[in-house]
Amino acid sequence: MRLRALLVLVLMAAAACGGGGADFFKQYEYEEETYLSLDGTATLYVNASISALNALRGSTFDARPEAALDKGTIAAFFTGPGIRVTRLTFSRRNRRNYVHVRMDVDDVRTLSATGPFGWSTYRFTRDADLMYYRQTVGAAAGGTAGIPWTGDEVVAFRIHVPSKVPYHNAGADNLKRGNILVWEQSLADRLAGTPLEIDARMESQSILYRTLALFGITMVVVAMLFGAILWWVVRVKGRQALASGKVGGAGQAKVAK
Repeated sequence: MRLRALLVLVLMAAAACGGGGADFFKQYEYEEETYLSLDGTATLYVNASISALNALRGSTFDARPEAALDKGTIAAFFTGPGIRVTRLTFSRRNRRNYVHVRMDVDDVRTLSATGPFGWSTYRFTRDADLMYYRQTVGAAAGGTAGIPWTGDEVVAFRIHVPSKVPYHNAGADNLKRGNILVWEQSLADRLAGTPLEIDARMESQSILYRTLALFGITMVVVAMLFGAILWWVVRVKGRQALASGKVGGAGQAKVAK
């Protein structure tokens, strides 16, 4: 019974993940996760094993499980023009060290000029009422991983889209909860440099703006309705009071006679 209960809890946790149960059990070796804004700024996360980072992006960090990783050196690797590292942490899985980097990006269109993201070309343009985001991920750096791969490893690129998405080429499983688009490749294909085309088109007005505008309109309508009801109550009460006064006056006149 305990084992069955534990299994149920694991499955529930997997279902609660943004990508569903299937994503929960995948061996992600490298992930780029971009929280995109309509003005081109972004918050960018990279979650990667040191081995995958060396192999894909050409870094030369010590990939041994017992290695003491230096935050300053890794932060310097990701820092560049328009990129500021704001948080950096480590974890370990399958006897491999992983790095988790959070960065503020001034303009996603300039990322291709930096070392860690130079394998991609970025375009973010506006046409009428739509914003077009296109990223082409090209060849890997061809660095040394220092470990053998099992063949189950996956690479992912996630975009958190700030507005409604009329079109994307991320596949049938998207959009995911939270307006997230996900493109995946096997690590083997990414190491081989198989191009990955990322294409998303979004409305030029953010979901937050639309929500606030709708909330504001709702509040105005409610205020107008409340005012109308108050006016109607005051008017009815006034008529009733006037009528009561007339009746009272007529009665007093009759008594006087």
